[in-house]
Amino acid sequence: VPMQAVKKTGKHLQACVVYTLSPVHTNEHYLETALRLQEIGADSICIKDMAGMISPYQAYELVKLFKENLTVPVQLHTHYIGGMAIGACLKAVEAGVDAFDACSGPLAFGSSQPPVETLVRALQGTPWDTGLDISLLFEISNYWEELRRKRGYERGVTRITDMKVFDHQVPGGMITNLVSQLDEQNALHRINEVLEEIPKVRADLGYPPLVTPTSQIVGIQAVFNVLTGSRYKMAAQEVKNYVKGYYGRPPAPIAKDIQKMIIGDEEPITCRPADLLENKFEKMKEEIRDLAESEEDYLTYALFPAVARKFFEYRKKVRDGEIVQHQASEEKQETAKSAAQTGGASKPGSSRPSRRVPQSSMEDGTMDIEDIKDLIKMLDQTTVNEVQVETAGIRVAIRKGITGGQFSETPLNTAAAAAPAAETEKEGKAEELPDNLVEVTAPMVGTFYRAPSPDSPPFVEVGSTVKKGDTLCIVEAMKLMNEIEAECDGKIIDILVENAQPVEFGQVLFLIAPAE
Repeated sequence: VPMQAVKKTGKHLQACVVYTLSPVHTNEHYLETALRLQEIGADSICIKDMAGMISPYQAYELVKLFKENLTVPVQLHTHYIGGMAIGACLKAVEAGVDAFDACSGPLAFGSSQPPVETLVRALQGTPWDTGLDISLLFEISNYWEELRRKRGYERGVTRITDMKVFDHQVPGGMITNLVSQLDEQNALHRINEVLEEIPKVRADLGYPPLVTPTSQIVGIQAVFNVLTGSRYKMAAQEVKNYVKGYYGRPPAPIAKDIQKMIIGDEEPITCRPADLLENKFEKMKEEIRDLAESEEDYLTYALFPAVARKFFEYRKKVRDGEIVQHQASEEKQETAKSAAQTGGASKPGSSRPSRRVPQSSMEDGTMDIEDIKDLIKMLDQTTVNEVQVETAGIRVAIRKGITGGQFSETPLNTAAAAAPAAETEKEGKAEELPDNLVEVTAPMVGTFYRAPSPDSPPFVEVGSTVKKGDTLCIVEAMKLMNEIEAECDGKIIDILVENAQPVEFGQVLFLIAPAE
């Protein structure tokens, strides 16, 4: 249906064949997929190698096969991460590829694309000469290099850890997401366990390619398996939807025992997933009409209702003057401009703009003392105990002083130290409750929601009777809504978290009196 919609507009429709490695992903499989896409109406076919896994000779064979059997142009999209991209592009050219993706040198390498300058030079004087003026390409790259240095961005590099993509097959973008997710869960030290778990989960789920959205589905389940210490004890809602068939048919069948662990006795659908969708767009537009300002706002709300509503409410408060921003955007731009012109130095009393990475640290192996001061100030204004920054081989760790388990005495930390008193009061209240209560805890760091959507009733209330497996709440974490289920039959005695509040790993959410 989306492909048909593009064709109706008269635009060029490019369809992708996602390249990955598995027992079911053979050249014959790829050709069958490409022929099907061409039949539907694709104007060109792109071989999408999101993890930089395609070798030069594999690229040659696959492109040659496509050119012999397809009538539409063929394009290659690969990534440099493992270092094979330049060779893959050159062999694809030999096989007759019509186009390949590359980018300007300062933006290339690492998990990005191969450098266009290198490929243009490699093809000069050959039957495949691009005709591009390499001098003009260097003018463009000089612009990006200057901007990169000014903004403090690192150049792309390929490290040994990046080359391990040949083993775990995890694309660079997916690794970035995993690092962010594990850091959010205070479990970054378990990244290698997750990378080892990903190929196992992928095999369990029928070898889906690790490209959005299935990369997130596989990745989140691998994270859950590692963090909970038990495989499929907890399955993200999107993993359940995948197994139910809502993302289409997997490349290979899912084993029945894995299916049962994830969706129980439910049977996967056999129809087109979109045929089951109810048209709720008009209803959702009505729900958010008072806050929405554009068609994009309505679409954002339809995709992410809870997050979108919160953002729209914040935006309205800013415009109504209920929230005063610390610094006008014009002033920020002027400050940033001044900092850029002076190499990042700030005048006494001025407000320094935050920068992703200190410019000086990227080029000469030093770290700007002002950036360290900013980190200390930021740490002092939060409840975070420690932060580490590593760049250009320099690691700086900043920790709050701890005495007797409490922060050093400042107004902020006094407030933090007052929390145990409230906990003691809560504990005193809890002593009056039965001894056999079951605690339902947060399996991850995230945001707690009592209802499936802002306008829906809560899943449960105090006093509700629940059965094992009933949904109690949702914890939004790692960009997914995760349903938390009751682990026993019983009655809800207490709900210990407010709606839309952040929760920590292991924090008690509900108390349940188990049924006798």
